[in-house]
Amino acid sequence: MKGFHIYDGRIPIIATGLTNLREHGAEGPVFLRFGRDYMQPLQEAIGNPRREAADARAREEAKAHEEEYQAQARRTAQEQAAKKATEREARRPVCTGCGQKFTDERWKVALATDWGEPRRTPTRSSATAASTRPRPPTRQDQVDNERQEQDQAVPEQEAGTWFSRLRT
Repeated sequence: MKGFHIYDGRIPIIATGLTNLREHGAEGPVFLRFGRDYMQPLQEAIGNPRREAADARAREEAKAHEEEYQAQARRTAQEQAAKKATEREARRPVCTGCGQKFTDERWKVALATDWGEPRRTPTRSSATAASTRPRPPTRQDQVDNERQEQDQAVPEQEAGTWFSRLRT
């Protein structure tokens, strides 16, 4: 058993006498539940005190488990936040000129872009380095070069031909 009796589907049988009711009133210990040898107030006589105590213990255990779960969740969240902060600090860039790590504001400026090109550079040394460094050729550059080569490959029209007269 679980420390209590299950009375589901059963009716508790209680009895009282008029003498006890006159002497103690309806609120007093005047009811006798069959199977017990002492008088009780009505609510206690029809209740199941062992089950109520077991339910109270179960509620306390569930509350303790919930508190433990919430404490574990808080610890996990704190650990994840600390790990995220550590990873962020590891990614923080360093100034090429002075060797110091970027501040948050400076880092935001360094990451800000406009259509793939940096809007502003955080240091003068990196700005000059970026402007002197040749950029890699793009697909558009290759297309432009091919068009220029094709334009140069087309022979010039000879003067005095019929088509040259129409152009003027």
